Amino acid sequence: MKFIRLKGNLEQRNLDNRLSYEPDIIEFYLSERDLGDQELIRDRIRQLHDRGVKPYLHHPPTYRGTYLDILSEDPDARRFYHESCEALARICAEERAKCVVHAHYVHTASCGNVTRERTALLREEIRKVMAYSRDVFVWEDSTEGLFSYGCNPYLIEEVIEPLALPLTVDVSHTFISYRGDNERLRDILERTAPYAQYYHLVDSMGLVHDSLQLGLGKIDWRMVKPLVLGKDFIFEITLSGDHSDCTPMVESARYFADIEAEERVAAK
Repeated sequence: MKFIRLKGNLEQRNLDNRLSYEPDIIEFYLSERDLGDQELIRDRIRQLHDRGVKPYLHHPPTYRGTYLDILSEDPDARRFYHESCEALARICAEERAKCVVHAHYVHTASCGNVTRERTALLREEIRKVMAYSRDVFVWEDSTEGLFSYGCNPYLIEEVIEPLALPLTVDVSHTFISYRGDNERLRDILERTAPYAQYYHLVDSMGLVHDSLQLGLGKIDWRMVKPLVLGKDFIFEITLSGDHSDCTPMVESARYFADIEAEERVAAK
């Protein structure tokens, strides 16, 4: 099947499930705990290379149970953010991988006061992380706050463009940030195209972070597909249970592939 591009964790059972589908790409969603065993991270990346699978990592979202924010006033959280980014930059450079990183998550300080001044602070903090490596990190947007396309009118012109910032565009996050507006989603996909290296393809009803299988939400995938083809992406669908079964991601890949088939039939 085409477009088998999946997300998982470092557990071998989880990885074996993904590899059974012969994927093109796997993204490892890391935890704070995973950073304590960096050789395991390296081993998993090497397993992917051995199978001809392109590896991505995802920077840990939390530290001591609290979501990370690059502008956090907690010195321990800031220290972990930078030390973990530095460690992952080294791993990715040496093992030939890339790493998704968030400037912040929802319910953090960066979601509160969106101003031009705070956007400038964000830019300079991102610049510090980019000093660890320009080639490793791809920056993912949030549904709200300073690094949200729908919430921060300064984000593209005053952060992304000056830094030539490599991006992960999460299609559902952008859609939610514009309250389910497909035209605004199209605009952002077109505007960020020069910087976007990677995409998270997830459906949504456009109201909350629901992470739906493709076809179960309101995103216009016929519009999205030609704007993301030719670049890396995964289907980042919320899974139930212990996350060992990635069937909803595989079904999303099937749905995505069938859009093309439907378009060929319609064109005849």
